[in-house]
Amino acid sequence: MAESRIFKPLKIGSVEIKHRIGMAPLTRMRATDDHVPVPLMKEYYSQRASEPGTLIITEGTFVSPEACGGFPGAPGIWSQEQVAAWKTITDEVHHKGCFIFCQIFSMGRAATEAEARKQGLDVVGPSAIPIDEHAAVPRALTIGEVRKTVQDFVNAAKNAIDAGFDGVEIHGGNGYLIDQFLQDTSNQRDDEYGGSVENRSRFAIEIIQAVVSALGAERVGFRLTPWSRFQGMRMRDPIPQFSHVVAEAGRYHLAYLHLVESRMSGAIECGGTERLDFAYNLWTHSPILVAGGYKGLAEVRKLLDEDYPERDVVVIFGRYFLANPDLIYKLVNGLGLSPYDRNTFYTSTAEGYTDYPFSPEYLASRKLIE
Repeated sequence: MAESRIFKPLKIGSVEIKHRIGMAPLTRMRATDDHVPVPLMKEYYSQRASEPGTLIITEGTFVSPEACGGFPGAPGIWSQEQVAAWKTITDEVHHKGCFIFCQIFSMGRAATEAEARKQGLDVVGPSAIPIDEHAAVPRALTIGEVRKTVQDFVNAAKNAIDAGFDGVEIHGGNGYLIDQFLQDTSNQRDDEYGGSVENRSRFAIEIIQAVVSALGAERVGFRLTPWSRFQGMRMRDPIPQFSHVVAEAGRYHLAYLHLVESRMSGAIECGGTERLDFAYNLWTHSPILVAGGYKGLAEVRKLLDEDYPERDVVVIFGRYFLANPDLIYKLVNGLGLSPYDRNTFYTSTAEGYTDYPFSPEYLASRKLIE
């Protein structure tokens, strides 16, 4: 363990993490109907800030009321009530010695017709192309609406800083609005936001440029899922498109690039074997966060010390961090990981949320320190 880079500190933008295992953004739907975080969420994030120096990325957080239309109970960050509620969470995470970025996003065509109607919204996207034959046909956004959405991301990012976050992660993956603009499976526009690799990247890059201008590059990360088929995505050949957007995003010297391995599609393992080397080769100036079905310390060590020994990489755990608030302690000490219960991922109670236990060994170690 002493020779591994796992516990070598690393600068992520303006913060310095103490180890290279982080927590993924995980949709949990425990906020109110008005998308305001609740005290239960403070407990949840506090539990997972059990190891000082950990980087935590929040669940996807709506940038505006128009960004909603799905995920009832997902949080937002456009109102002062939301900002105040998030502040209690960020204060707690910082009190535990950890760091937290807010993942900001918009549903786009991933919204459901029923939920959008309930909220008085249209289902929208880059083009009038539904996810599948069972989904609503989205209304194509106008140029004016596209530009307003860019500003919505900026406003949300500013609110996140007011709420005490260390930075924001712009969610450009998993078939949500930015991803929809990137890929020709969902974007068949014939204006400046579609029709070519460069035009399909434009929306993402305009958001990055505007948010960096507002916050500074050290407070901005960017997430992509180049190989995912989740929510009707996956171009025939994603590499040219994603190479372009990675290269263009790299010009803004962001805090990090967050990538998801091909073996994950949304929250489901799918057995993909495609590699992310094209993105590693293009992103050279700041750390890369990598998520995608990691389950143990041996996999982390292999990625950091064998596969990319010259690169600054952080391995991001999702489902097992959800079920193991003391995940890092368990990994380091060779303890078995508690299984997760998929049936409680998206409910509204403490069950499967804050009731996953800490290991007796971890609790004993805390008592010794105290």
